[in-house]
Amino acid sequence: MTYPEISTNKLKELINQDAIRIIDARPIDAYNGWKLKCELRGGHITSAKTLPAKWTNYMDWIEIVDSKNISRNEKIIIYGYDEFEITLVAKSFQRNDFNNIFIYPHFLDEWVNEETLPMEKLPRYKNLVYAEWVKDIIDGEQPPEHDGSKTVICHAHYRNRDAYLSGHIPGAIDIDTLALESPETWNRRTPEEIKNALEEHGITSDTTVIMYGKFMYPDNADEFPGSAAGDIGAIRCAAIMMYAGVKDVRVLNGGFQSWEDAGYEVSCEDVPKKPVDDFGVAIPQQPELFVDTLEAKEILNSKDAELVSVRSWPEFIGKVSGYNYIEKKGRIPGAIFGNCGSDAYHMENYRNLDHTTREFHEIEDNWKEFGITPDKRLAFYCGTGWRGSEAFFNAWLMGYPKVSVYDGGWFEWSNDPTNPYETGLPIDSARYKKETNNIYAK
Repeated sequence: MTYPEISTNKLKELINQDAIRIIDARPIDAYNGWKLKCELRGGHITSAKTLPAKWTNYMDWIEIVDSKNISRNEKIIIYGYDEFEITLVAKSFQRNDFNNIFIYPHFLDEWVNEETLPMEKLPRYKNLVYAEWVKDIIDGEQPPEHDGSKTVICHAHYRNRDAYLSGHIPGAIDIDTLALESPETWNRRTPEEIKNALEEHGITSDTTVIMYGKFMYPDNADEFPGSAAGDIGAIRCAAIMMYAGVKDVRVLNGGFQSWEDAGYEVSCEDVPKKPVDDFGVAIPQQPELFVDTLEAKEILNSKDAELVSVRSWPEFIGKVSGYNYIEKKGRIPGAIFGNCGSDAYHMENYRNLDHTTREFHEIEDNWKEFGITPDKRLAFYCGTGWRGSEAFFNAWLMGYPKVSVYDGGWFEWSNDPTNPYETGLPIDSARYKKETNNIYAK
C-alpha cells in the first residue's frame, strides 16, 4: 500500500498541533542523538515518539503503542532513515486499525539540513552507545565521539561467571559487581578497595570503559539477582566508576541483547585482565554522586530536594520487602515514588522490550507526576542501590545537574531501629491514583 506523504512545510505547520503524532521509525540510538547516517544534526524531530522498525517483530507491539498513549483518533506521521523503516511501522499501525497514517520521507534530505527546524536529543547520548560503536572499537577503528584512548569492555555479573563464559562480546573482560560493592552492606566499597579493583581490571581514570550486562532469569533469581537484572548490575558498576573518577564511562544500550540483535560474533573465551599499576587520581573524584544516610535525611528535610524511591508499588506501600534478606517492609517517610516496575529485579518503566533505555521524554513525564524535576537536588534509592543507580544514570544522561544515589537504600535504613518508616498508602495518595488502581496494588 502507498501511504500519503507530508511535505516539510506541512509538517512544520502540524508539529505542535493536537491530535498529531509524529513517529520516529529509526533505531532508538539515532533518536537519542547518534548520527547513524552521518547526518548534519543528530536527534529527533521535536515531539516525536520513538517506535523503531525493529519493534514491529514483537507480537505485543500494540501494547507498546498503547503505553505511549497513541490514539487511533490521531493523525500518525511516520519518518525514518529510509522507506523500508517507514513502511514497516506504517503497516503495523494499519494492521492495528489505525487509519489516518501519513509518511514524511524528507527527514535526511531536508529536515536535518535546515537548522531552523526543531530537533531534540538526549543531552548525554554519547555515554549510551550502540552495538556498532562497540564493534568499531573491537575492530581497531575509531568510532564517532571517541578520542582513541585505551578502552576496556566489561561484562558485569553478580557471582555468576557462567553468564560471561556462556557467551560475551569478543575481547570483553568480566567484572563481578562485588568487586565494587560490599555484600555486607551492598554499599560501594571503600576508596582503597575500589582503587585496587579498578587497577586489577586494567582501568585508570583516563580509560574509556564500556559497561554492559546480559539478561538472564534463572529460577534462583533471589540468590543470583545479577543474572536476572542484566544491565542493572552493569549500570551499578558504571555509577561507582563515575564516582571514583573514571572520566569516560559508556553503557551499551540494550546490553548483550543489542549485540546479539545486531548479529555480531559472540565469544566464550575467558579473556585475561591486564592490571595497571595505578588508577591515576585520588578516589573519589565525584563524591557528590553518592550520598549516605545522614545526607539522605538532609534531603528529606529540604524544600528543594527529593529522595526518590525507585522500587515497585508493593515495596513502596509495604506489602513486600522485595528481598529475601530484608525483613522489614515499608518506605522512608517523605520519599517519593520512582516506580521501577513489577519487582526488585526489573526496571520495566525504565526499559523497552529489547532492554534498551526507554525514551527519555517518557521517563521524564512519569517523574514529573511525582515531583521529580531537574531543578531539585535528587537522590535515587531502592533496596540496595542497583535500581537507584539506573534511575540516577538516566537523570544524569538527561543532564539533570544535581543527581545522586542514596547508596544505603532501604536495606541500610530499615536496619537501624531508630529510623522511622511507613506502610500503606501515602498521605497524599491522590498523587498516586494510577498506582492505587493498578494490579500491583491489589
